[in-house]
Amino acid sequence: MSQTEQILSQLPGNLLERLRSADQAWQALRDDTAPIPFVVKESQEALGTVDWDVVICGGTLGILIGAALQKRGWRVALIERGILRGREQEWNISRKELEIFLELELLSQAELEQAIATEYNPARISFHQGPDFWIRDVLNIGVDPIFLLDTLKSKFIEAGGQLFEKTSFEGAVVHPDGVFVDAAGGLKTRLLIDAMGHFSPIIKQARQGEKPEGVCLVVGSCAQGFPQNETGDLIVSFTPIQNQCQYFWEAFPARDGRTTYLFTYLDAHPERPSLEFLFEEYLRLLPEYQAVELSQLDFKRVLFGFFPAYRDSPIRLPWSRILPVGDSSGGQSPVSFGGFGSMVRHLKRLTEGIHEALEYDALTQNALKQLQPYQPNIAVTWLFQRAMSVGINQQLPPNQINQLLTGVFQAMEQLGDDVLRPFLQDVVQFSGLSKTLLVTSLTKPGLVLPVIPQVGLITLLDWLIHYINLAIYTGLYPLGPLISGSVKTLPPIPQYYCRRWIESWRYGSGNDH
Repeated sequence: MSQTEQILSQLPGNLLERLRSADQAWQALRDDTAPIPFVVKESQEALGTVDWDVVICGGTLGILIGAALQKRGWRVALIERGILRGREQEWNISRKELEIFLELELLSQAELEQAIATEYNPARISFHQGPDFWIRDVLNIGVDPIFLLDTLKSKFIEAGGQLFEKTSFEGAVVHPDGVFVDAAGGLKTRLLIDAMGHFSPIIKQARQGEKPEGVCLVVGSCAQGFPQNETGDLIVSFTPIQNQCQYFWEAFPARDGRTTYLFTYLDAHPERPSLEFLFEEYLRLLPEYQAVELSQLDFKRVLFGFFPAYRDSPIRLPWSRILPVGDSSGGQSPVSFGGFGSMVRHLKRLTEGIHEALEYDALTQNALKQLQPYQPNIAVTWLFQRAMSVGINQQLPPNQINQLLTGVFQAMEQLGDDVLRPFLQDVVQFSGLSKTLLVTSLTKPGLVLPVIPQVGLITLLDWLIHYINLAIYTGLYPLGPLISGSVKTLPPIPQYYCRRWIESWRYGSGNDH
């Protein structure tokens, strides 16, 4: 019996069976055998009277936008295939980002403080055979998902929202004047919001079996028995390339122990390892990582999953009246697998944008596309993802990725927190990126040049386009506040489009940070 089988069999919840089920889905993705659902249809007939302004499918992150829209006075229904309840594992985020819950009046100050389960400082960044870098107040807050979702759920219902739990989304028919949602006996709505995540059947249909260009495999656990340690690790590696993967680690204190993750970036090649293999690697290396024997640990829960990333993101759906949000939209960067953080970052933008779309009846395919804008500051991170991964037949020096990352972080540390902090929070800004590239190229050219054959010339040229666009968006951003007053004088639909353009400059340049 492997260590994975031994540990997972001791925990409740059929975890070994669930791990192997996840592996079957990962295998199907690698082999191009995953079925393509057909859940969205179109009809030219009028739907007639609708009962809802918005129907949201997927409650875990959907409740955030649902509560915000219901508070604005819209008629919102939320569908959740199970019981809407947060997981036990905390969601990590920075304190400043949580203020949006106060700004949108979704939580009181007391409720926000109660939602914070853990807080630690400082956090470490470290790569094999390199120095440690330390930073404070970045992703150091652990939010209690159970309390947060229960609180939002109660407020949503009290405000008049309708929650359909244990209700599956079966399909939707898009009409010229609304959407018929096949769930809960049939729901008629002006707008359908897809918050069902990476593996939403709507998104699978829209992508038509398209293979992701990048995948992040993640395994981990929360356990007791570790040596006392009140610090965290944001990204750490202590091994060279193994199994055509560079292993990265994350760790932080949790309410009931210490959470540790092993993750790696790769493509969806058929020869890539399984989640069960990666979990076995996690258990093999965990004692060295945390200076503890497995026999000393009392495992409370384990975590595993794979997170696909597509270059064609955020996705533009081919239908009117359907909007993907959160992980469904593919709007997060390919180096981030934190859907909660991305959703919180865009919560105000989405709330205001959807509110205007409903108010002005701007629900066409093109109008809703404006709520999923191209973001060059996210697009440029594809180069980082490629530089942190190894092709299946690629031969690299064993420590090349670690040496490159050490050099990059040395440059960012030299440039200061104004450069380092946004990057660690998945926000890339033109000034910080340009300074980092310049300092790294001048001080460590021997680290930069090998990246070109590693990532490939086409990837590099593609990145250059996004880098130029990042410069353009950064230049356009100051125009937003200058023309906002004039925008208010426009008719409703042009006003809606202009506001979305101004938002895209702000978020696309990283100036929302």
